[in-house]
Parts: sequence; structure tokens; C-alpha cells
Amino acid sequence: MRSFSNLWYWIALAVVWSSVSHWVLGVPFDMIQKARKLGDQAEADLQDMVRINVNRLLYIGQVSGLVLLTFLTFALTSLGIMAFFYDVEFAQAVFLLAFPMTLVGALSMATANVIARDQPQGEALFARLTKHRVITQFIGMFSIFVTAMFGMYQNLAVGPGF
Repeated sequence: MRSFSNLWYWIALAVVWSSVSHWVLGVPFDMIQKARKLGDQAEADLQDMVRINVNRLLYIGQVSGLVLLTFLTFALTSLGIMAFFYDVEFAQAVFLLAFPMTLVGALSMATANVIARDQPQGEALFARLTKHRVITQFIGMFSIFVTAMFGMYQNLAVGPGF
């Protein structure tokens, strides 16, 4: 289970962060750009899709948010203990992928709350979604950097054949 020396782990890491930064609150970023550029029907479609996804996220948070938070906390704590106390490399790899995703999930819930409260239209909505995407990309860049540094350390510390 040598995760950090496995090419598939790094491919999965890149695909996860690429997908997360492309889908802003469940809306593809190219749809946001198209709505900003064309307006009219594209903007109406974007507002409908954002409204649907924001309502969906908030409903999930209200109905099962506490249960999901409890399960997520248990899973991340278990992974963290296995990863850094028992030194299980597979758990380290999964933790370094999963923990930043929880930050993105919390950011998505916060953005959904702001959008539901303020009901932004037009350029204000574009700015809010773009800000969400930029913060998500920053979290992703930092996460990839930390994962790469930790993975290099693990590969150099363990060495081949062990």
C-alpha cells in the first residue's frame, strides 16, 4: 500500500481537484462564463441551476447535517489517528485528500447560505461564484503542495524495497 509512490494516487489527486474547481456549487464554471458573456437565457439558466443546487445543499444540511457532521468527524479522526499515530501510509494519503475536501464542503455550505440570504442577481451572482471558485482553487493548490511535500518526504524516508 505504497500510496505516495503510486502514479494512480497522483492522477486521482489531480482529477479530484480539477473536478472540484470546475464545479462551483454543482454548476460547471463554463456555464458561469457563458452566462456572464451572453446574458439573457444563459443567465436565467444559471440562476435557476444555482437556486436548485443551493436549495439542495441547504436541505441536506438541515435534514441530515448533524448526522453527516458526526460521521465525517469520526471518519476524519479515525483516518488521522491511523495516519499519523500508527503511521499507515494509505491512511495518510486518504487523509491528505479528504481533509481539504471537508474545507471545500464547509465553504460550499457557507456560500450557499450567503446566496440564499442575499439572493444575488447578475454580476453579483457571478462575483460570488467566482470568489467561491478562487478560494476552492487556493485550498486545492495548498493541499497539493502539502501532499507533494509530505509524499516526497515519505518516499525519501522509507526508501525502495520496504
